[in-house]
Amino acid sequence: MCGITGWYRRGGRPVPREAITRACRTIVHRGPDDEGVHIDGDLGLGHRRLSIVDLEGGHQPMFSADGRWAIVFNGEVYNFPELREELAAWGWQFSTHGDTETILAAYARWGDEAWPRLEGMYGLAIWDAKERRLVLARDPLGIKPVYYTLQQGGIAFGSEIRTLRAMSSPDGGTLDFTVCERGVHDFFMFGHVQKPRSIWQEVKTLPPGHVLHIGPEGEPEIRQFWRPEFRVTQGLSEAEWIEQTRYWVSETTKRHMLADVTVGAFLSGGVDSSAVVAAMAHHATAPVKAFTMGFPGTSIDETEAAARIAAHLGCEHITLPLQPQDAGIMLPEVQRSHDEPCAATAAVPVWHLSKLAAEHVKVVLCGEGSDEIFAGYKRQRTALAAARTGPLLRMLEPVLEAIDHVPGMGSKRLNYLRQNARRFRQSAMLENNYQRFFQGTQISTPWVREALYEPGFHARQESDHPFADLEREYFGYPGARDLDPLSQFMLADLTVHMPASLLNRTDRGSMAHSLEARVPFLSHKLVDWALAMPRAMKLRGKVGKYALRKAVEPWLFPGALDERKLGFQLPFAEWFSGGFATFAQEAWTSSGASKSGYLREDAVQKLFAEHAAGVANHGRILYAIAMFSCWWDQTFDAR
Repeated sequence: MCGITGWYRRGGRPVPREAITRACRTIVHRGPDDEGVHIDGDLGLGHRRLSIVDLEGGHQPMFSADGRWAIVFNGEVYNFPELREELAAWGWQFSTHGDTETILAAYARWGDEAWPRLEGMYGLAIWDAKERRLVLARDPLGIKPVYYTLQQGGIAFGSEIRTLRAMSSPDGGTLDFTVCERGVHDFFMFGHVQKPRSIWQEVKTLPPGHVLHIGPEGEPEIRQFWRPEFRVTQGLSEAEWIEQTRYWVSETTKRHMLADVTVGAFLSGGVDSSAVVAAMAHHATAPVKAFTMGFPGTSIDETEAAARIAAHLGCEHITLPLQPQDAGIMLPEVQRSHDEPCAATAAVPVWHLSKLAAEHVKVVLCGEGSDEIFAGYKRQRTALAAARTGPLLRMLEPVLEAIDHVPGMGSKRLNYLRQNARRFRQSAMLENNYQRFFQGTQISTPWVREALYEPGFHARQESDHPFADLEREYFGYPGARDLDPLSQFMLADLTVHMPASLLNRTDRGSMAHSLEARVPFLSHKLVDWALAMPRAMKLRGKVGKYALRKAVEPWLFPGALDERKLGFQLPFAEWFSGGFATFAQEAWTSSGASKSGYLREDAVQKLFAEHAAGVANHGRILYAIAMFSCWWDQTFDAR
């Protein structure tokens, strides 16, 4: 795991070595073990290394023997030993023992046909000195980030936006960064900026499963080399699907344990991480180090369930409690690790748990991705229920709408239920499950945003049909609407929410502490196989991940998976009703974000007051306001 950066100015304009060195310094946390810089006239490459495989021979940038090709690479490719044998037979003379040179050889041999062959996670750049052509590629699911900006006739790129902001040249080559209003709106709607946008108008992310080519002249070409396909495989019995699930989880986890250092795991009380840790325990030669986050005294604490699973599997179990006061103190550092606003529910716990894990290991395996490929989210089942009840709710809408305007009902529980019921009705009225996906993943409702936004900002960003607009933006291509309702929601989770939120907070939270986080469920080969599974093997009644649960049962004790899965998240409703709200309010009032022209100050204070009084649950949007305030302070006020 590493960090990459580079600048191809083109037109013969030299790239100063100091510019690449400065960019590398901003991501030392991604790779504290080594640094490499390569300058080739108007091209500069930079690399920071976290040594995991081939500890002595993996220095980057890495070059082909003839000097034509150079690569900087962030990630891990788990099937490189097999690819290496095939490429050696072709004639490539390997001088190292890791995956980086294997990728370089694969591209020299197969070009863009190499990318689907790589099983792993990667954000990388390859330079062809002969053709003066730069290639950027990102893994199929978007596990590793690649940001880029096209300015002044060239392209700059990096694992994090901060590398781009560090680049400049004595001859006037300073890059521009303007806050993107649409990105701000994304953030207050979803808790993150929807990709490929970023918080800066000039910066984009390379989409997952895409490759970008740019030569000495002309515009860059971006091509997609992988996309998820929902084509059900017929003819297998339930027992065969369960057995195959067990095999795929076991073997994929085994591949992801490839390392020359100790590999640990994050463990909660649910099926996803339990499956990964159980598979690790089967293949490991020593007790697996398992790390669990706890929230003492709250309704989402899973430490006891995780401890029982760890004991059953013979793990070395390490737990870390997180208190509201600790989380509040961490907020600025967590936000700093993301370098654009992030209000992911798990950003704080993942950051905090990664800090603990990094004291013991350099690599952890995580359970992310299982809900997306095996239909495990409650919001997916809620959307299906909303679609079924839509006709009835339309008939009752006049009566139900009147209830929305009744003042506070005196009971926090009843107020929260009314709030959730209104959201459910909104979902039921939508046209399809792509729209319900966007409605179900929003952290603020249209009526909250209308009150919260400054009028001009609201008029520019909020339409009368926001979910239909988003559906057209992301799923307007031919064939998307032909999918069944569950597949629509799963595709949206897999391609929109996961890379923008879930994988982003996993990458940033872990790499902030020089920890490599691997996600076996998101091997694109496993994803291809899982998406071919019939619906009944994913969703059985109200039970998601049916085949996975059945596959894992023999590895665990009876009843181990019966408890409700809660996952990495903050108990917002509880914490914001107590002292945690003080941290959030201070972040808002002390930051220039309150004068930025996006949010109305009186409306923000009203949200805090309503939440404290139990009139409504505004925990998610209040957390977003706090994180946006931290980002604004770090980006503008602190200069």
